[in-house]
Amino acid sequence: MTASAVRAQSKNRRTDVTTKVYILGGYQTDFAENWARNGMQIADGMRQTIRQGLVEANLEATQIEVAHVGNFAAELFCQQGHLGGLFAASDPAFAGIPASRHEGACASGSLAILAASADLEARRYGLAAVLGVEQMRNVPGDKAAQLIGGPAMWSGHEYENVRYPWPSVFSDVADEYDRRFGLKQEHLARIAEINFANGRRNRNAQTRRWTFTQQSFTADDTANPTVAGRMRKQDCGQITDGAAIVFLASEEKAREHAKRLGISIDAFPYIRGWGHRTAPITYAAKVQASQGQPYVFPHVRGAITDAFRRAGLADVKDLDGIETHDCFTSTEYMAIDHFGITLPGQSWQAVEAGDIEIGGRIPVNPSGGLIGLGHPVGATGVRMALDCFKQVTGTAGEYQVEGARNFATLNIGGSATTTVSLVVSRD
Repeated sequence: MTASAVRAQSKNRRTDVTTKVYILGGYQTDFAENWARNGMQIADGMRQTIRQGLVEANLEATQIEVAHVGNFAAELFCQQGHLGGLFAASDPAFAGIPASRHEGACASGSLAILAASADLEARRYGLAAVLGVEQMRNVPGDKAAQLIGGPAMWSGHEYENVRYPWPSVFSDVADEYDRRFGLKQEHLARIAEINFANGRRNRNAQTRRWTFTQQSFTADDTANPTVAGRMRKQDCGQITDGAAIVFLASEEKAREHAKRLGISIDAFPYIRGWGHRTAPITYAAKVQASQGQPYVFPHVRGAITDAFRRAGLADVKDLDGIETHDCFTSTEYMAIDHFGITLPGQSWQAVEAGDIEIGGRIPVNPSGGLIGLGHPVGATGVRMALDCFKQVTGTAGEYQVEGARNFATLNIGGSATTTVSLVVSRD
């Protein structure tokens, strides 16, 4: 039997999530904060987030059995590694706690969630803290663009001597859509406009107080200057300081916690399904491999359908909303058809119809996403899961999707090299 056949057989054997991993609650920082300007280091942001998260979830530090930290670039921005040790230092009760750090570029937080979930499913531990964190506004913008450029792609092998590496990559994604299907710039601009509008509803959004003119979402070189290729200022996600934490529990621990609070365990959402795929690191290799196929990134589509299958969902029609990776507008444009909201290459139809807006057929990024809310790289996957928790518990405030019970995430690292999708549900 070939190696690929063995992998396929193994994949088919494990199709369902058999052990529920519950989300007990969590906390997100205000993404408008500039930590360095406030005299804070990354350790301060971690400690404040952990402590406030425990309060929000009605937990004590002594109840946490294991910790997982998602972070991409603390060594580059803060000269700080070994973040598991910083977690253990954040409260005396954590001394001796098993803690580890996970890195997968912008998908680092989702990898931490997957690792914590595996701990609980294996019954190694019963209650896990998952923290995503990044400090990025302590250096000038041009330097930040370089620090998150090469290290998340094949450094020294692609997009060399480019001032803004990631806007260049995702401009190329837009160009690929245009080559295969046709693409109008106004559809990308509308995605940005929707996400900034959603961000205004979110009290934690970095851009909630930003103002725009009629020219802000046009090809006006003053109001919306070009950054790289097709990507203009409003097409880009934000460089952000921030952290988010969620607490995951086994069914036994979730029942114990519900009993303490005098509520039903059904009050807690759970991770109903997940998908995780990794592609070759270069953008060129991915696009070349997808030639002649319906999707620009077939492995991204695969991660999403893996999550659907494990969750027992037929397709996107079983979802009430999505928190997706919109590091650039072209990334969300890709996510729309890869989720199956439209046929491949037809994402513009959902944009024009208002399907992705709050109140639409399938709201996308009601939080504001990376464009409206902000993108502290290592925190984004955890923040997405927390927003799904808020949506299905009816606690999302002004950006609540009415009646939400099933919400999904799509978190990608690099040029869709690392892809993770989660389905969060509440019975």
